[in-house]
Amino acid sequence: MPLKAFLLSLALLTGCTSIPDNVEPVQSFDINRFLGQWYEVARLDHSFESGLSNVTATYALRDDQGISVINRGFSAEKEQWSEAIGKAYFVDKNDIGHLKVSFWGPFYSSYVIFELGENYDYAFVSGYSKDYLWLLSRTPQVDPSIMEKFITDANKKGFDTSKLIMVGQE
Repeated sequence: MPLKAFLLSLALLTGCTSIPDNVEPVQSFDINRFLGQWYEVARLDHSFESGLSNVTATYALRDDQGISVINRGFSAEKEQWSEAIGKAYFVDKNDIGHLKVSFWGPFYSSYVIFELGENYDYAFVSGYSKDYLWLLSRTPQVDPSIMEKFITDANKKGFDTSKLIMVGQE
């Protein structure tokens, strides 16, 4: 592989585990408190979740010190469940809420937890760019004050919250 192609590939791969401007991952992160099932309450839409409702994410420890990830959602159009199985690892220290997640082979993308409820009952998450944003909760719905905080904080950080989708959780 020519050096130019190698450097471009390297830049693309490392860029996908970067953190968007004005987004800071949580410190003193405790993965053991984060494990388990989360409900997706709101998101910026993207092709791999488009049209899905009842979306959940389940996290568990792996034998290799990583985290297994199972994302599941229902497609009303196809009348079937969709599931994606992946793995995640900390990008830096294991007490910083910045992970890299992969659902496709060796390709990883950022998973940045930038806000957590005191009891790990909700989480604000971004990807490597401001095109990716999620509100996760331990329950299918959140208190309106949490939704308001999510929208306000995300706006201040430069996310386009006018495009948020409220995820149905029946």
